[in-house]
Amino acid sequence: MTLPSDLRRFLGPSILAASATFPVLLVTGARQVGKTTLLRAVAEPERRYVTLDDPLQLRLAREDPALFIQTWTPPVLIDEIQYAPELLPHIKMAVDQRGPRGGSRGSYWLTGSQPFHLMQGVSESLAGRVAVLPLLGLSSREAQALPDAGPFLPLRDAVRARQASARRCDLVGLYAQIWRGSYPALVANPAMDRDLFYASYLQTYLQRDVRDLARVGDQTAFLRFLRAAAARTAQLLNMAELARDADVAPNTAKHWLSVLEASGIAWLLPPWSSNLTKRLTKTPKLYLLDTGLAAWLTQWTSPQTLEAGAMSGAIFETWVLTQILKSHQHAGRQTSLYYYRDKDQREIDLLIEADGRLHPVECKKSASPGASALAGMRTLAGTGAPLGDGAVVCMVPDALPLTGAAIPVWALPAWAL
Repeated sequence: MTLPSDLRRFLGPSILAASATFPVLLVTGARQVGKTTLLRAVAEPERRYVTLDDPLQLRLAREDPALFIQTWTPPVLIDEIQYAPELLPHIKMAVDQRGPRGGSRGSYWLTGSQPFHLMQGVSESLAGRVAVLPLLGLSSREAQALPDAGPFLPLRDAVRARQASARRCDLVGLYAQIWRGSYPALVANPAMDRDLFYASYLQTYLQRDVRDLARVGDQTAFLRFLRAAAARTAQLLNMAELARDADVAPNTAKHWLSVLEASGIAWLLPPWSSNLTKRLTKTPKLYLLDTGLAAWLTQWTSPQTLEAGAMSGAIFETWVLTQILKSHQHAGRQTSLYYYRDKDQREIDLLIEADGRLHPVECKKSASPGASALAGMRTLAGTGAPLGDGAVVCMVPDALPLTGAAIPVWALPAWAL
């Protein structure tokens, strides 16, 4: 099986590698991020395809899952598996019967919009038999058909290689990317009405996932909650404020946030902690995983108003965080990411843990980051944590080394991510 030459999703090789090892592959992610398109693009010609969006197939899967499995024999791609979790135990039995020598590896490819009840069923039914790979929206490199630069780490040679293989972009162009977002349908078709896309997307999300799968009854209140969450992207999570703004009970807000996480809309960045220091913030930071959706929900009508508005810095940090997250997840890596903040408000936007070291990353919407960008790194060095090279992702025209920190730090153009 080979990858098509025009495939722009960097997760493709990891899918093929996982399928060669595991009998079941599950690709998860929010609606419309391109899960099915990617899997069909890399699938071998003989792999059959069935979607549970088809009412007849869904009825068969729910009412007679054993017959469904007999009908759709491997290798097969089953789309939208979250609608029929009844299939999971039967998939387990099918791969166990075939066994390794029976050619069970790569038998079943599944997709699921980041599910609410699906993962529990996967853990219980397919433990040890399934590889789970998350897919996010297009990274900036994928959207521009640039070479895959691999998981981001702010190392000297890697920083230089990223800049050399990237396409330069000014502040106006960057915020145009941020404002439009990363959903493939919008990226592939510049003429598509962005506002209409997100309005339709949200309606589908509310009706199909939130109402049917998450059992959220009050969709109006949930939309208020979603807008409040979008307005707080890149901020410390304050559940009481979210609940108050959405006019719902705190327990409801907590449940709805788990819905946003499970459906691939929101992501929580945990704080880094160490036994060496006890003065760290324990609250996670909240991010929306698509900056276009966040900008639409908070009603910024153009890239220019977004760049000049109150959310400009937070949306820039959100974009940087999601680019780095995509670089790792789309390489099939589950890298540990954190942020640092102590009780004295000294902070670092992102810590990437790799090979026993923490690599600090600051996000600054500036073309000339000053000493303040390094203050948190100097503080973190004082904790005794093992640190690796760091970066300040900003709007400098070219990558350059910064001085004044306890570790090597690069100022990296945001467009080079």
